[in-house]
Amino acid sequence: MKRLLIMLVFISIACNSKVDYSPRKINFDRDVCAVCKMGLTDQRYSAQAINKFGEVYWFDDIGCLVELMQTDKWKTWGGDSAKIYIGNGKTGEWLNARKAYYYYGKEETPMGYGYVAVPENKGDSLYTFTEVVKRISQGKTSREKYLEEYNLLKEKKDSLKEKE
Repeated sequence: MKRLLIMLVFISIACNSKVDYSPRKINFDRDVCAVCKMGLTDQRYSAQAINKFGEVYWFDDIGCLVELMQTDKWKTWGGDSAKIYIGNGKTGEWLNARKAYYYYGKEETPMGYGYVAVPENKGDSLYTFTEVVKRISQGKTSREKYLEEYNLLKEKKDSLKEKE
């Protein structure tokens, strides 16, 4: 009976605990992007999503977040109702990704999508989160240029190795 009572108390506490939706601190030595598996290196471009169970997905670039948002895995995980944070492109401070504004093409981001978050709309060429998701889904990114440069660098390194 005593054992049953302890189990019921434990279950009650577990079921009644509230999920902490506050942004998490990046553990740079172990947190990796849920999509590309690249280690997180700069909070100014990183994003995190926290679902109703308190589970966190990390992203090194908003483009990786958008890629996952377009999958069944995102829906099954509970992503549509998740709290999403994005790093402020200037300070690194966490912003509510759905309320932030984004500029495009002024900076190279970790995976080359080119969108950087800011807290306020102080310009005419800023996009909302919904617009960014749509633009990335349509392929309006700097990714092709980024991959092209990466591949050229890789080919150059490969060519130098062959000459040795």
